[in-house]
Amino acid sequence: MNQANAEDSPAKIPPRGRILGIDYGTKRVGVAVSDVFQELASPLHNYQRNGQQADEQFFRNVAAEYESVGLVVGLPVHMSGDESQKSREARRYGAWLSRVTALPVAFQDERFSSVKAEALMLQSALTKKQRKSRIDKLAAHILLQAFLDERSQKSSSSERPEDLTLGAEGSMLDEE
Repeated sequence: MNQANAEDSPAKIPPRGRILGIDYGTKRVGVAVSDVFQELASPLHNYQRNGQQADEQFFRNVAAEYESVGLVVGLPVHMSGDESQKSREARRYGAWLSRVTALPVAFQDERFSSVKAEALMLQSALTKKQRKSRIDKLAAHILLQAFLDERSQKSSSSERPEDLTLGAEGSMLDEE
């Protein structure tokens, strides 16, 4: 379920500016950030949850520090694409984050983000403890990058063929 509902619409998130990627967890939350052009994601924080007030302050500070324009929260779904209890928790968490930061939120299917993150970590020379301390922010990075890639594909595929013309050497050129 990639941004399937209207309330999940990535259209609410402006096309320029940094986006925060959030890998929701009941104990730890992974945080990633995009560049201002929304092309590349980078792992940022593994945040140990510390209670509602501390969590609110942390996310307000991160959103302000990076001048974020939106949030993408990972949505854990079953292999079939059906939502789970964890999906509903992630949706509630995303709504809470949106209220706390006053930023629009979108949800991204994260079925394989933690698996990919773990596989990448196993290829590194890190200890189990070091991998555990980095896994959530890497999962946030993977889900945010997937969101950015999907969004980029959608915007480039929405370009109409009549808006383009072939140049003298057969390359595509925008009409002026």
